[in-house]
Parts: sequence; C-alpha cells; structure tokens
Amino acid sequence: MGVFRLLRFLRMARLLLAQDALLPPDFSERAPLTLRVARAFLTFGAPRFDAQTRGRALSDRIRKLGPTYIKLGQFLATRPDIIGLKMAADLQHLQDRLPPFAEADVKRIIASDLDEPEKVFANMGPAIAAASIAQVHQAHKVGAPETKLAVKVLRPRIDRKVTRDLATFRVIARWIEKLVPGARRLRPVDAIDTLTRSLEAETDLRREAAALEEMAYNARNDAGFCVPHVVWEGTARRIMTMSWVDGIAASDVDALRAAGLDLPDLATRLIRLFLTHALRDGFFHADMHQGNLLIRTDGTIVGIDLGITGRLDSDSRRFLAEILHGFITRDYRKVARVHLEAGYVPNTHSVEDFAQALRGIGEPIRDLDASEISMSRLLTQLFDVTDQFDMVTQPQLLLLQKTMVTVEGVARSFDPRLNIWEAAEPVVSTWLRKQLGPETLIRDIAEAARPSLQAALRLPETLAQLERAGAALEKIAEQETDKPARPPMSGTRLGWLAVSLAGLALLLHLR
Repeated sequence: MGVFRLLRFLRMARLLLAQDALLPPDFSERAPLTLRVARAFLTFGAPRFDAQTRGRALSDRIRKLGPTYIKLGQFLATRPDIIGLKMAADLQHLQDRLPPFAEADVKRIIASDLDEPEKVFANMGPAIAAASIAQVHQAHKVGAPETKLAVKVLRPRIDRKVTRDLATFRVIARWIEKLVPGARRLRPVDAIDTLTRSLEAETDLRREAAALEEMAYNARNDAGFCVPHVVWEGTARRIMTMSWVDGIAASDVDALRAAGLDLPDLATRLIRLFLTHALRDGFFHADMHQGNLLIRTDGTIVGIDLGITGRLDSDSRRFLAEILHGFITRDYRKVARVHLEAGYVPNTHSVEDFAQALRGIGEPIRDLDASEISMSRLLTQLFDVTDQFDMVTQPQLLLLQKTMVTVEGVARSFDPRLNIWEAAEPVVSTWLRKQLGPETLIRDIAEAARPSLQAALRLPETLAQLERAGAALEKIAEQETDKPARPPMSGTRLGWLAVSLAGLALLLHLR
C-alpha cells in the first residue's frame, strides 16, 4: 500500500472525524477519555464546517482527492449506519462533476478500442457532461445524419487509479475489522467489496451496455418507462454508444409543470416502477437521482446512466416484500418474524421483543400527513433498533434502501404530499399474491424436484455401472478361490460389498 495513497485516505477520514462522522452519536458522553483524546489529536487543525455549509464544503474537499474518493463519498452517503444520518445527507451534495479531459485523449481511446468508428458515428462534438469516471459527447449516426447518438468515453487510465485506491480501502477495512470488534457488524470489508463491484462495472462500459440491454428487455412491457438503445458496434471496454434521448431533466420541476405533465401521477409511477423492477426482476437502477432521469413530454420516464445497478435474489425479494407489506398493514410481528427467519437478526432475540421495537417505529408515522413524515427520522430509529438486536449489515439491502430513499426524494420533488406507502401497496400486494399462489408453488416444487429427476434419468447408466462392478467383484472372488493361503470371500461378504457400492453410487448420483 503506497504511503501517498494511505495519506490521502487518512485526509478523508480526518475530515469526516472532524465533522463527528464515523462515531456513535453519544461518543462524547460515553467514550473513554483515551478515545476522546485520540480523536482530538487526530482532528487537531482539521476544518470544521457549520451545519449550513458543511455539505458543500465537505464535498469540495473530497472532490479534490480524486475520482475514487468521489465514489467513496457517494457510497458513504448510502451508509448512514457508518457515518451517521446527517453526514449521509450532507454527502448527497457530492456531485460527480469534473472538467472534461483532452480531446486528443478522446480520439486516441476511440481509435484504440473501435475497429472502424467512422462507420458508426460522425461529427462528434465536445463533451456535454463530464464526471469522475467518464464523459459524454453527442454525435450523429453514419448514414442517418438526422439520428443523434450519445458516446460515452472513460477517462484515461481511470481503471488503474481505481484499482490502486480500492486496494488501499480494502487493507484499511481489514484493519478496522481486526482492531474494532464492534465494527464487524457493519461489515466494512463487504462494504468495500460492494463498492469494488460497482466501480468494476463503471470502468468497463460493456457492463453498463449489458445492463441497459437487460433493463430494456425486463421493462419491454412497462408502460411509461424506457432506457436508451445500445449501439453495440460502437461499444467497447472504454466506449459506449447509445441512442440520444431528448427529455426534460427530472430536476427541472417548473419545466415539467409547464409541459402540462401530471406531477402527482409522475411521482406515483416512479415509485411503482422502481419497486416493480426490484421485486419482479430482482434487477434495478441503483442510481436514480434527478440527474439520471429524463421525462419525455408524453410522461415517459427515461432511465440513463446504468453504471450502478443492484440485484436481489429470490429470498431477498421475498424478504423485502414481506417487510414492506408488514409495515403497510401494521403487522409488525410478521416483519419481526421475517427478519429472524432470514437470519438477519439472531434467533437469540424473541419475535415479540423485536416486533414491539418495530411498532415503536411504524406507529408514530401512520397518522401523519404524508408531507410530515420524516424519512430521516424513520431511518435513524431503524438503525438504532437493528443495532440493539445485533442485525448484521446486508450490503444488497443497503443499496436497495439507499435507492429507495433517493427515488422517494425525486418523487417528493414532483409531489411533496406523496404517501410512499399508498404508492407502494399495489405493487407489493400483487407480487406477494403471485409468489404465494399455486403457480409459484408448482414452480418451486419443480425446481426442488429437478435434482431427483436428473438422477432418475441417469439411473440406467448407474445400473450398468453397478453390473460391471458386480462382474468385477465376481472375477476377484474367483481369483481368490485359487489361492489356498487365504479363505475365499463368502457370498454374504460379497453381497454386502456389492450393496455398499450400489448405495454409494446411488448417493453420488442423487446429490
């Protein structure tokens, strides 16, 4: 681990510590004197920002540390369990915007990665958006000059820089797990692994192109939603070409209203589309902030920049749906039971105690007006409760949770009085009914029976092998009878041996 890279990491850690991040809320009251002195020593001279300017000032400092630190800061914004909810909210200001890199580098990368770029696009203009990992140019399709394309190009040598920085993060995460036992519940190494997978996808644009194609296929029948079309002949590891999308930025609410769009309907549809993708497909756009959403004049929501996506396996999807449904229906015992059955909360805790704690979170918000519900307060209480009940951090659910908060924020910008529970209920209920219905039951039974059916199909081959083994044993027994110094193998012993071999063979094939 390079000394320079370690010092850069320590600069960021020092900045966060000086703002009271990375520490429990009651650190000053409960921490031993030695730890409080150590914190004071480590943060001596570090800038402390007031609550009004902290988000912007801290984001500016982190941006100067480089691309990987921008991504780390954005990732930490999804982990209020590590840095605290206020700091997570402040880091939402960390916009991934940098000056564009040189046009000469753009041309060199395109010439190196594409065989015949002149047959794909032409008249490529200057960068219209530049971020820490890549920048986007507008071009025109060869042979159809009226058709506009978006060409995304990675920054030069960004993959090497990211790899080196991530190696530093991983070493430090291991130290934290070894030296701070209480931090193991937060699984810092797993958190860095999650960040690594995300950045690996972002630094190979073929992965993002594949994500766009998968999302397009999954959402082919979803009314009012689409993603750009990938131009594969103009796509490589460091370049991705796709159709240009014209639309109104989701952040420009005044323009959306001026276009005559139904903003409350848009808010509800956004929530339902996200939940549909997460539950139905187990694959979702995990970076759905306002800069990555365009709205067409007919109300179609367009998802762009799928560099960060999330996946949920079938168990996690069922867990998510039952948790949401439990809160919607006030069935807190069900929510608690699902946590324990999934192994997220150790079974040393009782369902009743956990349900009581969850009721303390859910009930206070039930009768409030939607505009009065504080998601920040809800999340703060939820993290406190999971800590009390030794819940192990689930990285895949954290990414989902972060995206849900982001999507709700965008939806609330369209309709401040949006009730997220009412918007979510039809999607969650419909999905659960399908999962608990007869078709799903038959499918699950078929999946469980598949290994046995495959073993049955191999049975003739197994019996033939047993027949050959039996013949070999008989031959051995005949040879043994010709040796007077040793008693011949009895029929009983031979039979037992044959049966044992047969049983062993069947067990191996049935596995």
